Amino acid sequence: MKKRWGVLIVLFSLAGLVPAAMGRGPAPLPGPQNAQGSQVAPTSESVIGHDRMPEIPVEKMTDEQKKAAEHLLKGRGTPLFGPYIALLRSPDLMVRVQAMGDYLRFKPALPPKLRELAIIYTARVMTQQYEWGGHSANALQEGLSPEIVKAISEGRRPARMTDEEALVYDFCAELHRTYGVSDATYARAVSAFGEQGVVDLVSLHGYYTMIGMVLNVAHTPMPKGSVPLLRPFPQ
Repeated sequence: MKKRWGVLIVLFSLAGLVPAAMGRGPAPLPGPQNAQGSQVAPTSESVIGHDRMPEIPVEKMTDEQKKAAEHLLKGRGTPLFGPYIALLRSPDLMVRVQAMGDYLRFKPALPPKLRELAIIYTARVMTQQYEWGGHSANALQEGLSPEIVKAISEGRRPARMTDEEALVYDFCAELHRTYGVSDATYARAVSAFGEQGVVDLVSLHGYYTMIGMVLNVAHTPMPKGSVPLLRPFPQ
């Protein structure tokens, strides 16, 4: 994991995605913009302080927690990580969260590039460093341009997007700002992605908002050796 994040930092540096003079940097950037260029209400930076919900030693796990951890290992091929460390406090919920995440990550009715665009938009508006670190890399790997990822990281609406990329960005921005979308936006989305695609897009935004809130409330630390890649929005 440490090696993976080291590679990501180098990749983002080359793409211009790592803030200059990490920790100091220029003045905070404005929040994300909607389709009309108006700023979305900024959110506070996720607080990474004392880990409120650290890993539970195996010998202290309940039988239900052990089953949930084994379920994750079997399904994802990895031990507990990130949000699942906190979610293990509610093992039945964790299993269901994993199932929803498995669908949204690997089987949604949206192309992978658009899926990751929705995820990184959500991570950016929450300044969720853990989510951003992994999914911004996924977005690049799935074919989202470095310019789009950089613009989103800076809280800007990307200048150059395909029609589908612009639709996903504008849909997420409107959904975040108003908790719904207009008839015009809805019609465009259904025409492009179908009703299932629209439901999956809304669910991606909601699911990763929930995951980001879990990470923020638990003060889940970033992987060892990693650094924050996002600057906070102004308060």
